[in-house]
Amino acid sequence: MKYLLIILLISISVFSQDINKLDENGNKNGLWKGYYEVSKRPRYEGTFEHGREIGTFKFFDDTKAGTVIATREFNIKDNSCYTIFYNQNKNKVSEGKVVNKQFEGEWKYYHEDLPTIMTLEQYVNGKLNGIRKVFYKGGAIAEETTYKNGIKNGTYKSYAENGILLEESTYRNGEYDGLAIFKNVENQIAAKGFFKNGKKIGMWKMLVKGKLKDVNMNYENIPFKKPNMPKQSEVKVEIKDVEKPNPDLENEIKSKLGR
Repeated sequence: MKYLLIILLISISVFSQDINKLDENGNKNGLWKGYYEVSKRPRYEGTFEHGREIGTFKFFDDTKAGTVIATREFNIKDNSCYTIFYNQNKNKVSEGKVVNKQFEGEWKYYHEDLPTIMTLEQYVNGKLNGIRKVFYKGGAIAEETTYKNGIKNGTYKSYAENGILLEESTYRNGEYDGLAIFKNVENQIAAKGFFKNGKKIGMWKMLVKGKLKDVNMNYENIPFKKPNMPKQSEVKVEIKDVEKPNPDLENEIKSKLGR
């Protein structure tokens, strides 16, 4: 028994010398493991090659279970890493590629504790580009927003879960610009008209007491009682996103995991 204990201690000593090592230039090299300062529980583990991350890194929460809350798979060919965030129930929260610490390509966000996608986003150099899609839990489309260089530019659509198109409008430089059509949940036009630089202009069709009436948005000489626009909840679907990780994932991992 005494000899067995000695062998075990020697094995642990040898193993401990094989992690958290530096090369001749002072760069991290080989397997590295980080630990939470107070609890001493594992924070992360991964492999370095002369100061550069390679392979897959795992990050753990500060609990006895040591649940994996993020993974980063590094690709040295294009300087990218594929990142997946998990919640405490081991379900995916979001995933996508990071290149030079910026979001790139398609990012997916999931409904809480479900495998179904809530949001699909497209990135170029860390900025939203293309159509951002939001889905109901059942899979039906809820929103489609067109982005260019991180700003709303182009067509916007929102849908009821039964497929009714509640809003169809156009954005330019982040503001309403062009024709906009709003419908209620009965698929009736509630308001229709043009925007210019975010403001209503010209003649608008407004639903008042079940009938469409013309309202001149430019006419200011004679006061008139402005009809009520449909409530926001009736014309635009609001989907609350899960908290997104900071695009600078290096700082995010450091700040959340104490690396």
